[in-house]
Amino acid sequence: MSQVDLLLERLAAIGQSLAQSEHGLALLGLGSVGIERARMDEYSDLDFFAIVAPGHKHDYLRDLGWLSCIRPVAYAFMNTVDGYKLLFDDGIFCEMAVFEPDELAHIPYAEGQIVWQASHFTLDIRIPQRHDVRQPSGIEWLLGEALTNLYVGLARERRGEKLSAQRLIQHYAVDRILELAPHIEAVQPALADAFAPERRFEQLYPQTAAQLPGFIQGYDGNRASAKAILGFLAAHFEVNAAIHAEIIRLCE
Repeated sequence: MSQVDLLLERLAAIGQSLAQSEHGLALLGLGSVGIERARMDEYSDLDFFAIVAPGHKHDYLRDLGWLSCIRPVAYAFMNTVDGYKLLFDDGIFCEMAVFEPDELAHIPYAEGQIVWQASHFTLDIRIPQRHDVRQPSGIEWLLGEALTNLYVGLARERRGEKLSAQRLIQHYAVDRILELAPHIEAVQPALADAFAPERRFEQLYPQTAAQLPGFIQGYDGNRASAKAILGFLAAHFEVNAAIHAEIIRLCE
């Protein structure tokens, strides 16, 4: 059996376990086990919401027997008040949450796929009622943030705060480049993640992605990374001469 088939079989088994439990209402698959199953591969995990009857959410969170009865759970970490990151003993990894029906109106999530739903539970949970996808920021703001991240980061590098500098230059400034990418090149056919722009970035914006090694040169590469980022920004946007000169000075 392929890993993809094994993942889908496990997901179906979780749905059946909920069906056999006393208060399970539905299982909603998300991400690559939701409506994006075409991108499932051997590295995929199981993202899902278990929907349970009012008053019973904490029963399902307190006792994971509805999962361990399928396969022993080797590791489980409660990463939010609603759910777990969990590893079965055969290597299948899950990110899951448990909700009661009334909570779903307040939870942002991407459209999912029903794996199992009780016949008496008629609420359509596939499409979220709340969409908290962040709105795109303007070019001027994104450019300004990237440039000032470089400036402040380089000042911290000069001060000996290399880790703080690395985050500002190679993380925060690069995040702004990810958001600027649609203004630099045409998006390619791939599934974008509205909540995480770094997902599948290499497929979505291959020309910009090809420059990433120069932007992210590691703990000892803050100045070289900043120079590469500044050069890239200046090649595609109008960069203020004063801040450009200051960044170059700090790179020396």
